[in-house]
Amino acid sequence: MSTNRDLAAVDGRRRINMDKVMTVVCFILLFIIVIIPIFMIIYNAFFFEGKFSLDLFTQQLTDSKNLSAMWNTLVIAVCATVLGTIMGVFYAWLLGRSDIPCKGLMRALFNIPYMFPPFLGAMAWDLLLNGRSGYLNRFLVSTFGLDGMPFNINSIAGIVFVEVSYYFPFVFMQVVSALERMDPTLEECARIAGAKQGTVIWKITLPLVKPAISAGALLILTTSLAHFGVPSILGYAQGIYTLPTRIYSVIYNSGGSFDGIRQGAALSVMLVVVVALALVLQKKILSSGNYDIIKGKSMRPTLIKLRGAKVPLLLVAVFTLVLIVVVPLVMIVLISFIKAYGLPLKFSNFTLSQYEKVFKASGTIDSIKNSLFVSITAGLICMFLGTLVAYVVQKIRPKGKEVLEVISVLPYSIPGTVLSIGVILAWSGSLGITLYNTIWIILVAYMARYLSFSMKTSSAALLQVHSSLEEAARVCGASHTESLTDVTLPLIRPAMVSGFFLIFLPAMREVTTSILLYGPYTRTLGVQIYSLRDAGMIPQAAALATVAIGIIIVLNAIVTQITKDRKGV
Repeated sequence: MSTNRDLAAVDGRRRINMDKVMTVVCFILLFIIVIIPIFMIIYNAFFFEGKFSLDLFTQQLTDSKNLSAMWNTLVIAVCATVLGTIMGVFYAWLLGRSDIPCKGLMRALFNIPYMFPPFLGAMAWDLLLNGRSGYLNRFLVSTFGLDGMPFNINSIAGIVFVEVSYYFPFVFMQVVSALERMDPTLEECARIAGAKQGTVIWKITLPLVKPAISAGALLILTTSLAHFGVPSILGYAQGIYTLPTRIYSVIYNSGGSFDGIRQGAALSVMLVVVVALALVLQKKILSSGNYDIIKGKSMRPTLIKLRGAKVPLLLVAVFTLVLIVVVPLVMIVLISFIKAYGLPLKFSNFTLSQYEKVFKASGTIDSIKNSLFVSITAGLICMFLGTLVAYVVQKIRPKGKEVLEVISVLPYSIPGTVLSIGVILAWSGSLGITLYNTIWIILVAYMARYLSFSMKTSSAALLQVHSSLEEAARVCGASHTESLTDVTLPLIRPAMVSGFFLIFLPAMREVTTSILLYGPYTRTLGVQIYSLRDAGMIPQAAALATVAIGIIIVLNAIVTQITKDRKGV
């Protein structure tokens, strides 16, 4: 008996030691990946040559160009959030609660904009509605004899339109799920009491799904505040700056000098403050009210009969899908075959030479390889590190676990441009390690940026694994490490795989973070497309964009199949 007690005591000490090791490893890695870059931004914004100074921050805050960029950022973000939320809620209700036909197909199609890089959509609409030479504008002028171009996508309104087209699925996906799972009794009681359908929706349905609406709206707001690609393509050449494009402009015009990076750090603080205010606003919205909408009943909300409005609403939905999905994709593909930008879209002007040119151009193949490398590597590292952090937070629960959780999700709460500046300041020699102009600095930024994806999916899975399973394994003689690897990890493996793909796909199409980090030989796929367009090689940029879209479609199909298979395991 004493021998068994001794063995149990030894195993207990081993578990405590292993728990401590995992906890310490998590704190050290997150300190290196997350805390150091963020600290370097704050330090360089407010300290100069070791002394505290507000001069740089005050200078940037009072610069009229920066104030204009901040105003544009807020206007675009607020308009995109309001319009995207309205659009997302409307189509979520239409597909989740009405009897509109083809719901399954349309629901899948409405998720398509989420898959594609918004900057490619901006490029497509620029080709169509450019204020100087847009194809659709030229067609309308020649057909109707107009005096000038009827549309100009190179404006704040144009930026808002494109962002709404690609961000409304953030609200749509969350709200449609909440609407399908809500308890129907409150709505039914309101109808019995004589309330009309519009009153039921406004007074009962929408307030109950406020958390889902708020979460989706916050995603639109923070994404718009931080986004670089769409404002850059549609506004940069017209002198319309947002804070992310202004940060890029300041650093680019300074030739990447340290002073330019310090100015970017000061601007980054301004951007972080705006995002923080958005997070506080969301908490206030959700601070009151009861949102317990899922009850312990196998009941589904009643579908609303559209009757005479069914066909008109179906046509509206189809028109929306054509406008935001089909038109941009077709335009990019057509331009990829044109002999020279500006030529009429006729079969006689089509050629495959643009694809030949783009793949012969220096950097194209390398950009695809670089994107695959950093996406796969960041996905794998974050998959294991995120699972480790989740295990420490959910199972070990040490003192300071809340701090650990906040640190892991912090990088995704700050703009990608800001994170890039922090990574540059941290790993460009100031701390004795130089990664600038290498693929590794992009990898480090991706790891920090997407770690929370894996941590959140693994946390949700670990909450479903009861601690008695590991305890039973240890009773049977397994060590703490063996119970973890043989019991817990196999049970949460599907969530880990999902976490990997949640990182891999966004990283493959990413441009906001890597635009400030790439070097001569480390361009990613998104950066290469952006650079080709910036250099005026528009048909070649469209050709590479078409290839990128094809890669994304194939990868998404593989992801869908793998996750479907995993669910069936």
